[in-house]
Amino acid sequence: MRASGIYAKHTDLFHLVDRRAAIIQVAGGFGLTAGPIFSRIGFLLFTDVKSGTIHRWHIPNWESQPRGGKLSVFRENSSRLHGLTFDHQGRLLACETNPGRVTRTEKDGSVTLLADRYQGQLLHSPHDLIYNIDGSVYFTDSPPVKSPGATAVYRLPRTQLPGTLPLQLASCQCKQARGVALGPQHNLLYTSDAACRNLRVQSIHPDGTLAAGRIFAEFPSDTPGRPDGLTTDEQGNVYSTGPGGVWIFRENGTHLGTIVTPEPPTNCCWGRGLQGLYISAQTSIYYVETNISGTRTF
Repeated sequence: MRASGIYAKHTDLFHLVDRRAAIIQVAGGFGLTAGPIFSRIGFLLFTDVKSGTIHRWHIPNWESQPRGGKLSVFRENSSRLHGLTFDHQGRLLACETNPGRVTRTEKDGSVTLLADRYQGQLLHSPHDLIYNIDGSVYFTDSPPVKSPGATAVYRLPRTQLPGTLPLQLASCQCKQARGVALGPQHNLLYTSDAACRNLRVQSIHPDGTLAAGRIFAEFPSDTPGRPDGLTTDEQGNVYSTGPGGVWIFRENGTHLGTIVTPEPPTNCCWGRGLQGLYISAQTSIYYVETNISGTRTF
């Protein structure tokens, strides 16, 4: 296993991440961290899947990332949440796995069910989600590993309200769909396929439906691990967790290099002002300073 650090396959990587960038442990001691998302008002949320807890890492405005933050519990006894994001109003959207559903936390703290079934069939285990500029939400749903059932990417329409508009099936092209991310123009959807160890990309039509997809990138590595959460930057580069760390790909799918993390990573997100990368790993949250800004999705 390689020591943690920045490993380049092409010098263009150093335009995105400095070769000497430190991989800083922000917080540790968790069961399994996932779903990091940074609020526009200055705090990071992430889940500990094993304990069913959402944690909050608050960074005062006068402190630099990630130092000076304070850890607290945002919510306990959650239904084994994985993916988190916000909508344009700052409301928390979440993928819950027990039972399988997608929810929205309102400003008053109440929880609204957005989806728990498709055409009468219960969802399996929603894993990750992304909020689109048109107000819709794409999310992945896969049964547990080695369990029967179909995997899919679904779309919640912009005006989705409980019991009104039906959930839309967007894609069934992955064998085990995990993470989702939008391109910087919100016209491309990237999905990680844990079973095939690749990333797929699909164009988004004006009505929100997806075009036929293609393999965007693969993970040829003997290191244990599969692609999971991912994100993009303002230039269209793709950052995906995978074997050994966060793999960084140019917009044409060329592998530029890898941020090798001390623990197997699960997901990543941009920090304050869409600067810097927060990485959820097995038991910890890490932070890496970057030279580029990320894609805004809410």
